[in-house]
Amino acid sequence: MELFDLKKLLKENSYPGRGIVLGLSKDGKNAVIAYFIMGRSENSRNRIFVTDGDSMKTEAFDPAKLVDPSLIIYYPVRVYGDTTIVTNGDQTDTVYEALKAGKSFEDALRTREFEPDAPNYTPRISGIVNGKDGSYKLSILKSANGNGDSCERFFYEYSQPVAGEGRFIHTYLHDGSPIPSFEGDPTRVEIDGDIDAFTTGIWDALNPDNKVSLFTRFIELETGKTETRIINKNA
Repeated sequence: MELFDLKKLLKENSYPGRGIVLGLSKDGKNAVIAYFIMGRSENSRNRIFVTDGDSMKTEAFDPAKLVDPSLIIYYPVRVYGDTTIVTNGDQTDTVYEALKAGKSFEDALRTREFEPDAPNYTPRISGIVNGKDGSYKLSILKSANGNGDSCERFFYEYSQPVAGEGRFIHTYLHDGSPIPSFEGDPTRVEIDGDIDAFTTGIWDALNPDNKVSLFTRFIELETGKTETRIINKNA
């Protein structure tokens, strides 16, 4: 599988939607996480990321303009023990509760489907990261070629991550009407630089009109120490 430049991929796509990047820093010392959101409507763009302890949540930037919170207000990031969960919806809580109950990432997501936002049927993308060894999993739940009556569930496991590499999955292939869902396996991407360079590189590459917020986190595998960055367009 080809190793892609993440920044180049983002610059060439005006609307990948929401995206997750998981991987390992180039020096092999840190698990790496990125999650970004984009928006076309006023409601989707009216958001910011806010930390809540180890977790991160979305909030309305201007509460007076909030129309429908059901698919845009949620916790993208939660931490359970050594496991960090990152998703593009309220399935973060589904995974969190399943892990607490001794169930698996896969068990949790088999109870969920894509978002009920016809005709787009936005995929649910999810990931978990082990803060001890950097191993990670990704998943996408999507409609069967736009068929709202059929859900396809895909799971990917990376038990031996490679330093300087990660996997990138996002909700949409590109802009459109309806918006076409992501296709294929998560994209193999290069991860380079410290957390600030990584964060700035992603933010600067995202479409300036459509980008909304970005979250990044480095987890030092030896100590469990975390560094987090958040950038909100609505600063």
